[in-house]
Amino acid sequence: MLRLPFADECDLPGALEAVRSAHREHGVVALPTETFYGLAVPPDDPVAVDRVFALKGRAEEKALPVVGASIAQLDPLVVVPEGWRGRLEAAWPAPLTVVLPAATTLADGGKTVAVRVPAHPLLRALLAAVGPLTATSANRSGGPALARAGEVARLLGDGLALLLDGGDAPGGLPSTVVDLTRGVPRIVRQGGWQPPPEWGVKGGSGFRSF
Repeated sequence: MLRLPFADECDLPGALEAVRSAHREHGVVALPTETFYGLAVPPDDPVAVDRVFALKGRAEEKALPVVGASIAQLDPLVVVPEGWRGRLEAAWPAPLTVVLPAATTLADGGKTVAVRVPAHPLLRALLAAVGPLTATSANRSGGPALARAGEVARLLGDGLALLLDGGDAPGGLPSTVVDLTRGVPRIVRQGGWQPPPEWGVKGGSGFRSF
């Protein structure tokens, strides 16, 4: 596993080169987000996606969330319901994950995609260059999300091609997950972002891991 710093703009060129190299080999990259560390692979790479599922021990029916640099970058992957584009553009970047209908078939085969524009400027700069990536939490399925690079290396290092070390991630609450696929918006997971009242979001069924 290669481990590189990822905390300042000067780290970006080396990180980009290493991420592209890892992806050519279908390798899994761990990187920091505005909440915890995530596992990043191109969502249309079936070999790499399978490696993420195996590394986490994640159930195959649980689709992987995806992060992008902007809603425009995510457009080829999802269908944004009428009336919601402006709201999402105003909300993002933020620890807000939105479940939307899939516009294309990704490697995990899901009919919906949970997407986010992360509130992590350096990560967005990387995404702008390499395209959308998965961002499922860097942990074993059912275990706590990890906020420290050293913990990620100890727990998952044998299965990683690259660890982008941004120091300690903020941790705390995970992203809030809102489902927009069923007409009435519904909270799937309440996290660190609060939907405004005008969204008319209904309560969900409790915590889900992403």
